[in-house]
Amino acid sequence: APDIPVIDQAYSKLSNSITVEWRAVPGATNYMLTAQDGDSFVETIVKNSPGTVTGLKPGTLYRITVRSINSGGKSQPSPFRKVKTVLAAPILSVRSPSCDSIAVSWKAVHMAAGFSVSLVRSDGLGRMLKQNTTNTSLIFTNLDPGTLYTIKAYAWNANGMPGDDFTYNQRTSPNAPEDVKVALNSDALRAVISWMPTEGALTYSATVSSGLLKLRCNTSSASCMVPSLQCSSEYYVSVTAYNDAGSSEPTDAVSLTTIPCAPVNISIEEDEPSHLLVSWSSVNLGHYYVVFVKSDDGLEVHCNTSYTQCHFQSDCGFTYFISVFAYNKAGQSPSGDVLNYTTAPCCPSDFRAVFISSDTVRVTWAPVRGADLYETRAAGGSGVVLCRDTATACILSALLCSTPYNITVYSFSEARGSNTSCAPQYVATAPCSPEIKNISKEGLSVISVQWQPNNEEATYIVTARGEAGLWHCTSTRNSCTLMDLPCGSAFSVSAIARSPAGQSLPSYSIPLETAPCCPNDLILTQVTQSVTNISWSVGRGAQTYVTTLESPKGQAKCHTLQTFCLVGCITCGTNYTVSLRAISETGLTSSCTYQGYSSSACCPSGVKLYRLSNNGIRVFWRASDEKINYNADLCGSKGNFSCTPSSGLSHCDITKIPCGDVYTVVVAPVTDKGPKLTFC
Repeated sequence: APDIPVIDQAYSKLSNSITVEWRAVPGATNYMLTAQDGDSFVETIVKNSPGTVTGLKPGTLYRITVRSINSGGKSQPSPFRKVKTVLAAPILSVRSPSCDSIAVSWKAVHMAAGFSVSLVRSDGLGRMLKQNTTNTSLIFTNLDPGTLYTIKAYAWNANGMPGDDFTYNQRTSPNAPEDVKVALNSDALRAVISWMPTEGALTYSATVSSGLLKLRCNTSSASCMVPSLQCSSEYYVSVTAYNDAGSSEPTDAVSLTTIPCAPVNISIEEDEPSHLLVSWSSVNLGHYYVVFVKSDDGLEVHCNTSYTQCHFQSDCGFTYFISVFAYNKAGQSPSGDVLNYTTAPCCPSDFRAVFISSDTVRVTWAPVRGADLYETRAAGGSGVVLCRDTATACILSALLCSTPYNITVYSFSEARGSNTSCAPQYVATAPCSPEIKNISKEGLSVISVQWQPNNEEATYIVTARGEAGLWHCTSTRNSCTLMDLPCGSAFSVSAIARSPAGQSLPSYSIPLETAPCCPNDLILTQVTQSVTNISWSVGRGAQTYVTTLESPKGQAKCHTLQTFCLVGCITCGTNYTVSLRAISETGLTSSCTYQGYSSSACCPSGVKLYRLSNNGIRVFWRASDEKINYNADLCGSKGNFSCTPSSGLSHCDITKIPCGDVYTVVVAPVTDKGPKLTFC
């Protein structure tokens, strides 16, 4: 291991480190610096001298040793040196309470005996101010407003050793702006405020106040605009400068008077014939008034007064437009309400009323002087229909049907009302639309339609409309009958009413469907002794079919979408009545009857065969009815043979049959007509 190094000196320049210098040791490649504080220590490996141990506590006494290191190991620690770290820097809290002062404060620093605080302009101008204190706060005064200053502070210990320093930049708050000027835009009621910029100000706030009302505008320039001022008001304007340090004192208030408000409560009356009196309420901050009166023929007169009323001459049949303005030193008030006064108009002439639909009438007339609005009134039934318009025509809609009306047109002036001496004209509206109450079926192709008779002296026409065509019926009562409607068809049924006054709108349509048509052809074919096939032609309008075979012995039925079906449980030798029901998609049914049907005679039972000789066979059977005649057929590969017994017998013989063959014997009833029965 290398030799033990010798420390030349050790010192602390920062509160968290100690720097050590020593003489180099031959053969040493590294050095270990150790700073020990009681039981805790910090070690650092460095290449050569000087070396610094970091991560230490401020204002703390440490024992410093150095060990040399090479590949052979570490040397013993050098003789120690005692070194204390310098004090930590105070953490400053800085503010500018006024435009020419800066207040600095900090928390106490451990082991500190005093503090040194210096202040200088950041641009280097002026002299440095420095104060030493044992307190934790101080104030620098007589500074330049709105100027950026650099503050540096450090603590020293009892030996006067300075610690770490802390640097902070702080700007003083700005001075109040000067030369504030206010200009009023009378038309828009807004104030444009300007001032001289002040040193160090970043933004400005202009305040316009009147009583409890305060309006502000903020800007970074040397002017701003405050909108939405109130008329007839006196305002006081002040400006405050701001920067990151705070605000200046507000400037002295500048007075601002706005234009007067528009006069209100303007009234016009004819205090005597051909004379108008215009009056209004007094306006705050208004010095005098000007009243303008202009007639609808273009003539205009005016009067100036410091009072609140003026007199004018007037003529009948004219409309006058009156406006009043107030004035003060700020200017003219905004335009207030423009009132109009119309003298009594005349009744309209050339009056005409023409119906353009069943419940709408168009009324026209010639214009009259002095009328700015016309009112058309239709009185009839239980109410009145009104129409107001400036045109010389009016549409009266939604009139009650089948109702007489007295129609009158009044010329109207909102200020003077209407002339009530105008004569009415009598008109009658078209009949009301009938309301179909019931549609009933009177017969196979006969439909009865009933409606609510809601008109006097009206004729009603009912129409059934469908793909099959049009059918009509007419009546002056509350019902009529549609005849010869085709089966299996869909119709839309509606009704209208006619009278000398016109024709009504059609009623709401009622859907009508006639019962489906019966099939023209129906064929029955017996398949087996107990099963019969029934087929038929298509019935128009039918979706499903129900066929029924009925006898005293029972009933056979089938329900199908097809035009055929097989019916079982048929009794042989029985007469049946044949019926068919055609059913539409909506459930309408047509009952159809056809010619009766007789099932075939019953097949015999108990058929037995007896050999008479080598070429003869006797056939026995049990007859189902003694009145039925039977026939026996014998079929084989060598020929077919048959025999028919006398009436009432149940056996017969078949002779001369070739021997050595297998035969099939069938006994079946003898039919009067048609093919032989093949199913016995």
